[in-house]
Amino acid sequence: MRRVPVMITHGPLCHPCRRNFSSTMPRRASWGFIGLGQMGYNMAKNLRSKISPSDTLIVCDTDGNTTAKFVQELSATDKFDIRVAKSARELAEKSETIISSLPGPESVKQVFASILGEQVPLSSGRERLFIDCSTIDLTTSHDVARAVISSGSGQFVDAPMSGGVVGAQTASLTFMFGASGSPQLVDRVTSVLLLMGKKAWHLGVQGAGLSGKLANNYLLAICNIATAEAMNMGIKSGLDPKGLSEMINSSTGRCWSSAVNNPVPGVIETAPASRNYEGGFGIHLMKKDLKLATEMAQEFQAPLILAGKALEIYNEAENVHPGKDFSVVYQYIASQ
Repeated sequence: MRRVPVMITHGPLCHPCRRNFSSTMPRRASWGFIGLGQMGYNMAKNLRSKISPSDTLIVCDTDGNTTAKFVQELSATDKFDIRVAKSARELAEKSETIISSLPGPESVKQVFASILGEQVPLSSGRERLFIDCSTIDLTTSHDVARAVISSGSGQFVDAPMSGGVVGAQTASLTFMFGASGSPQLVDRVTSVLLLMGKKAWHLGVQGAGLSGKLANNYLLAICNIATAEAMNMGIKSGLDPKGLSEMINSSTGRCWSSAVNNPVPGVIETAPASRNYEGGFGIHLMKKDLKLATEMAQEFQAPLILAGKALEIYNEAENVHPGKDFSVVYQYIASQ
């Protein structure tokens, strides 16, 4: 079978820890999860808790400490079958459903190059489904999808999510996915995603999920800045932060950035702003998504009038507050 290259790069993709594969695996349903970052770690936890106890979950991450922690945490209370792959290729060989949650396009390229770039095709006999939950550009997603399908390795679906770390922890994420295929494929994807979230929107053919996600995150980027400006304006005029927030959230200005992820410390206890902007959605990730949204808009000749100024604000805010949740833009605005 002709192999289809997918921008191959070299180097270790996953870090083994003490629980690796034995030479044989029981013939039970096998699930693979690649990428145990802040989102993926919690998504994989929810997946493991909801699939059959007799099923196998195989995980893979470049950080061996993270995989070891994952195995230890989930094995402490339940006797789940959790294994750690040495590589993405090994994970794919042993899994029917493979979910990936990676930080960006280059990571996705590298992982799928590892999976598809071998001279020997993936073993047959498994109806593999690859669900990539990463937020990446449409071109990369289309290229990987073509490589997966044309090589006979399985089906590929883009399924980015919204809801942040809190949504990943509570299995309340909203997924938006693009699937080109039969209604049975859509049903299978939906059932998998609802193990980790509360909603799964099928928006169309492969790539549609990413289009929807980038549209959503562009709106989020703008709303976050506007919420920070509005809160700062009200507070500087003498209003109580909590009172102002409660009024906005019962009025037409309500949005996720005001009601759930309010950027003012102390207004919402569970928001990153109330823990020094730690955790949450990193400002560098918002910048990445803004750039991806801008690229998509240019491709389809859709004007984004506020995109340039928003990216400028996030760049300047990150220079002052690196490594923080994107709502830290409030601190930057308040200091002007």
